[in-house]
Amino acid sequence: MSSSDFYTPSQQAMQERFDSVPLAESVAAAIMADQIDMDMHAPFITSRDFFFLSSVNERGEPTVSYKGGPVGLVSVLDPSTLIFPNYDGNGMFLSMGNIDATAKIGMLFIDFETPNRIRVQATATVSDNDPELDRYPGATLIVRAHVDKVYLNCARLIHKHERVETSPYVPDDDGNTPYPDWKRIDFVQESLRPADQGRADDEGGVITMQDYGAALAEGRS
Repeated sequence: MSSSDFYTPSQQAMQERFDSVPLAESVAAAIMADQIDMDMHAPFITSRDFFFLSSVNERGEPTVSYKGGPVGLVSVLDPSTLIFPNYDGNGMFLSMGNIDATAKIGMLFIDFETPNRIRVQATATVSDNDPELDRYPGATLIVRAHVDKVYLNCARLIHKHERVETSPYVPDDDGNTPYPDWKRIDFVQESLRPADQGRADDEGGVITMQDYGAALAEGRS
């Protein structure tokens, strides 16, 4: 992939300003690709149980979201296609709505222990009847991403972290997950979806925002 296919004019102008044009061109030539390398990229991507997802809405406003789940959260169907699930959340649908509106996403896969990372830029669609939906018990939607660019990224400034445990909220094989404490907060009770209405009483009772903040401080969510 040539640098002109990867870098925008604004990025190239910044490279010229800081005298890094030759370096940027060398990096693009060495590590940029327009498909997933099934021997190098795919094993790393499918070994992750989380990634960071960037998207942009129709107003041009970006957001970044942490997406967690089981190992293999993102599946590589072929060198040009990735899929990943959307699980039950806070009902805002920021990332999913952005994908539906503008389609452009960025995906950052990190191993904090090694460390290592891979970036993917893609054009995506979101669907509630994708044929791969059953691959992910508990998923409400599937994002299907067509890979535009993929590249390894320097890991020297990734701070090493030790993995402690898997989130208890990852859906099990039947798609079940514990009831989250935030759905017990008093001010959300009347706005919960019908399936969640009244469940707080059976899940430990209604709590205040202060109670929830205290739970977060103790590592509970």
